[in-house]
Order: sequence, then structure tokens, then C-alpha cells
Amino acid sequence: MIITLGHYLSLGAMLFALSVIGIFLNRKNLIVLLMAIELMLLAVNMNFVAFSYFLGDMAGQIFVFFILTVAAAESAIGLAILVLLFRNKSSINVDELNTLQG
Repeated sequence: MIITLGHYLSLGAMLFALSVIGIFLNRKNLIVLLMAIELMLLAVNMNFVAFSYFLGDMAGQIFVFFILTVAAAESAIGLAILVLLFRNKSSINVDELNTLQG
């Protein structure tokens, strides 16, 4: 069996849909929301790499490195904010976190 571009795109679409479902179904836990956002970025990255491989162009794979760098920085900052909010509120429930309302 030969794995085609459609296989990669359908797997990426399933991962993306799973992350969207994870965001909409679980709006309580901040850690699960961050993991769903990361899964969404990884699904998009897989599509970039698949297109890059099948088209023979390295631009998609280089773009993935930039996305992964931004995602790592976003995760580090998000987890740092989460730790500070947990220290102050003793909870990571999204409904109880109204400190950042401005």
C-alpha cells in the first residue's frame, strides 16, 4: 500500500478536528485547552510537511521550524502564567480565573 498525500491530509484533518472538539468540549481545564491548541498546531505542521514532501519544496519544512519555535515559546509563557495563577488562586479552572480581565 502506498501512502499518498490524501492520507496525510486526512490524518491532519482528523487531528485538527479532534483539537477543535477538545477546545469546545472542555472549557474548564486550562491545561487541556493548551494541549488542544498545541495539537492543532501540530496538525497544521503535518500538512505543511506533507505538502512540502510531495511537491519537492523545502519551504514548508522550514516554515514548520518557525511554527515550532513560536509554539514552544507560547507553551513556556502559557505554562508560566498558569503556574502563577495556580499559586494565587489554587485552581486552574477557567471559570474562576478572572484576574486577567483588564
